[in-house]
Amino acid sequence: MGAAPMAYVLYNEFMRHNPKNPAYFNRDRFVLSAGHGSMLQYSLMHLTGYESVSLDDCKQFRQWKSKTPGHPENFETKGIEVTTGPLGQGISNAVGLAAAEAHLAARFNKPGEEPIVDHYTYCILGDGCNMEGISNEAASMAGHWGLGKLIALYDDNKISIDGHTDISFTEDVSARFEALGWHVQHVKDGNTDLNSIRKAIEQAKAVTDKPSFIKVSTLIGYGSPNKADSHDVHGAPLGKDETLATRENLKWPYGDFEVPKEAYEIFGNAQKQGAAAQAEWDKACSAYSKKYPEEYKEFKQLLSGELPAGWADALPSFTPEDKGLATRLHSQTMLNALAGVLPGFLGGSADLAPSNMTLMKAYGDFQKGQYQERNLRFGVREHAMGAICNGIALHTSGLIPYCATFFIFTDYMRAAIRMSALSEAGVIYVMTHDSIGLGEDGPTHQPIEHLASFRAMPNILMMRPGDGNETAGCYKVAVENTKGINAEKRVRPSVLALSRQGMPNLPGTSKEGAAKGGYIVHGGDAKPDVIILATGSELSMGVDAAKALEKEGKKARVVSMVCWELFDEQSDSYKESVLPSDVEARVSVEAGSTFGWIKYTGTKGANIGVDHFGASAPAPTLYKEFGITTDAVVEAAKKLMA
Repeated sequence: MGAAPMAYVLYNEFMRHNPKNPAYFNRDRFVLSAGHGSMLQYSLMHLTGYESVSLDDCKQFRQWKSKTPGHPENFETKGIEVTTGPLGQGISNAVGLAAAEAHLAARFNKPGEEPIVDHYTYCILGDGCNMEGISNEAASMAGHWGLGKLIALYDDNKISIDGHTDISFTEDVSARFEALGWHVQHVKDGNTDLNSIRKAIEQAKAVTDKPSFIKVSTLIGYGSPNKADSHDVHGAPLGKDETLATRENLKWPYGDFEVPKEAYEIFGNAQKQGAAAQAEWDKACSAYSKKYPEEYKEFKQLLSGELPAGWADALPSFTPEDKGLATRLHSQTMLNALAGVLPGFLGGSADLAPSNMTLMKAYGDFQKGQYQERNLRFGVREHAMGAICNGIALHTSGLIPYCATFFIFTDYMRAAIRMSALSEAGVIYVMTHDSIGLGEDGPTHQPIEHLASFRAMPNILMMRPGDGNETAGCYKVAVENTKGINAEKRVRPSVLALSRQGMPNLPGTSKEGAAKGGYIVHGGDAKPDVIILATGSELSMGVDAAKALEKEGKKARVVSMVCWELFDEQSDSYKESVLPSDVEARVSVEAGSTFGWIKYTGTKGANIGVDHFGASAPAPTLYKEFGITTDAVVEAAKKLMA
């Protein structure tokens, strides 16, 4: 209720959008970062004519299978740009949306011509968003990049769930944003002074070299005589008596869900204006296509979200004669191969590009004044990095963002990765230094439980390739899943866990095998006596163990379990062919938590891994001391067969 005046001015006077075609490309993007106020956005969408939100939908607020859930969800309600719930994610997504606009505008707009990429990103955020650290990371990034088409309105009502914010939050937020490189204004009366709100947005649009932050001081629950300015109205209904009192106080003569004709008429202008804006854009695109046919072809391909024909042919294959490398180095090869064939491919690292091996050599850095470049320098901002990439992915279906850090630091960005999975944002997470194999940096940097935790997360692919062919196969799968090329036709993000240490290219690996998630790498010709399951750097260890067992007359099969999720999606007959149910002697080996492996090894199998924190020592020493060795696999296999 307190944010309604600023939202009214924004939607009714500034937002360029087409309610009858929510996917119209050159629309302004709106993000309600304070997602608990979702009914405000649903009300605006209904009043302006979005078919996805009817009056009946509004009546079903927060109910089973409604189009009006408790927080805005892009996969649930057409016209919602991004999913906002965890505070700070929305403003961070908005930075990604604005970065995507800047990138595409720099690539495709031509001097002296009508621009075909020209829209704003608006965001309403609250005190909670500003308290969360992710918002500061993202705002710092936006200020550094100088994203002049990002405008954030801060609903400064000084209330959170605990009560008045002065018990925990007394900083000068405006001064902070000014220090971060934003243009800052203050509207002192956000409840009745619509003209000041209007002027502030106009001034924000006039500032083109930095993002804009408008502090709008409001009264939460404005109009409620007994609950305004209290946490009682933060996330709960007013109640029957207080609703009646509020109507009387505001002199509002209408009943529940009764919308006066005049309101529909005023907000209905958005449909005419939106259709006219889209028609003008179509006209500009038509003229552009005649003057710049090649650029327009690429632009249309990005908007379509379709992958260019033959793109996957750029991914190389490897033989055992090729030099063995760390999979992070193979990843670098794949990134640079894809950069040349996927025009929407862009990304970067959280200050670890030389370690993650994530620079695209043919391109420069995305910076203020050179937004056309495709290497994103995120600095040490893992959490914001993930959320910004979500915004980029959800801005235009043709953009495929990747971001990188050490696998251990997914702890800092887990909420953003979870939002990727939930909101179907096609982000590729390139995570290197994937195990105790990173060595001397010690337990603070050695991931143990991380593989298991992402395998537990819905709608995400956790992939750990074992050599060059598998790395190429994982990238192919990851790119395809950003477009929903899978059985469920659903967009899925991917996490690639990549090694620091080198490993050989094995004779039995393949891209096609990796795409199945689990496949036979060694010993597939006959029914095995024992099955060894492995991933990543332990795959070659599994093969060595199988060869040692074969010298003793045993039939050993090695199965590479690159991605559990992909394997589980295969047919029952295929899974039976790889893991015959009548072979109970099974050993898994992976330099991480053994949690979950019983799913494949069964109660009679053995699981070799690390179920405790690591230590600081050279990698070979750690593998030996922690019992992750070829000999350990052989010994476990013998015990099971016995």
